[in-house]
Amino acid sequence: MDEASRELIQIRFRGRAVPPHKAILAPVIGARNVLTNSPWTYVALWLKRGGKDRALLYWQQAQEFHKVSLGLAPQSAPLLLYYSFLNATKALLSAKGIAFNERHGVSEHTAASQRGSSALNHLGIKIQQHGVLPSLSSYYQETEVSKTHTLQELFFNMVFIHRTYCLTYTSQSEMFIPIANCGFVADKSSKQVYFRADITKNVPFTTAAKRLPALFVADDEFGPRAIRSVASVACQKPGKLSATALVNIADLNRSLRSELFFINGTEPLWYIRSVTRGPRRIERQLPTLILGAMHRLSEISRYNPPQMASLLAGQKNWLLSEFIQMSAEQFIDEIASELTGVQFLVPNIRAAS
Repeated sequence: MDEASRELIQIRFRGRAVPPHKAILAPVIGARNVLTNSPWTYVALWLKRGGKDRALLYWQQAQEFHKVSLGLAPQSAPLLLYYSFLNATKALLSAKGIAFNERHGVSEHTAASQRGSSALNHLGIKIQQHGVLPSLSSYYQETEVSKTHTLQELFFNMVFIHRTYCLTYTSQSEMFIPIANCGFVADKSSKQVYFRADITKNVPFTTAAKRLPALFVADDEFGPRAIRSVASVACQKPGKLSATALVNIADLNRSLRSELFFINGTEPLWYIRSVTRGPRRIERQLPTLILGAMHRLSEISRYNPPQMASLLAGQKNWLLSEFIQMSAEQFIDEIASELTGVQFLVPNIRAAS
């Protein structure tokens, strides 16, 4: 971490730095990361140990649908992927003790004047009042008012395919700002804990700083390319975190995750959602967006194969294919972290010495 004007203490727990957490509502701050190529087995064992038998059945079925989807052509994969995501969501809700209506809770929404169109800005979803998807939205305490979203809007708001989106819609400026050296630090004098990060060197700092959402601000006292959270939480002994301090940091993490997103991998890549022109920003968490978009594609795949073929043959075919191919790893990683409170990382392969 760069030298700063303030005397800052990096927050550590059990000797390890505390980074932002993938889990939103119930992160286990300071828990060791789980290194695995797939979270399926770990989560299944975690659910079994916890006696969450109903959730375990949903999770196992989600895994089976995912297995069958592997290797399928993009024309067919969305149907199985959607049911994998649906059952993983049911596992989360069941494990958390949240009652939910077994209906999907999402349906087709296309303007009457655009029926038959295969344009991503015409095909959309409508979130219903009851069902699995609205229950997931309630779990995340989402603040989005609109119940209808086009596929273009949904894809625009997904961090893991955002670069693909911008290469597809070439006039679009990127909305997600990459950040590095992320973590929580304490101001030694005020005993307040902030989230801080550096805007990566390949991004013009001044431009990015002007586009920060209201939750973050550039602050050179935290480093020459640093941003910090506007909000802070109390921590009386930064060098020895109390149970109360851990809860406070978890609360701060949760409040920032409305604008702080990650892409999974050997290390999570963190991004701040900035203010930029383009399709509407949707105030929802990524799993809700993915579940809604995959539902729409699954219905097209099942009921209108010619329209699916038209989508995959159109000018936006790369964006669509990337979503179908990449969404499972991101979605399952997020749900697994939310279920267990721990973070999953793909292990690095070390060369033999």
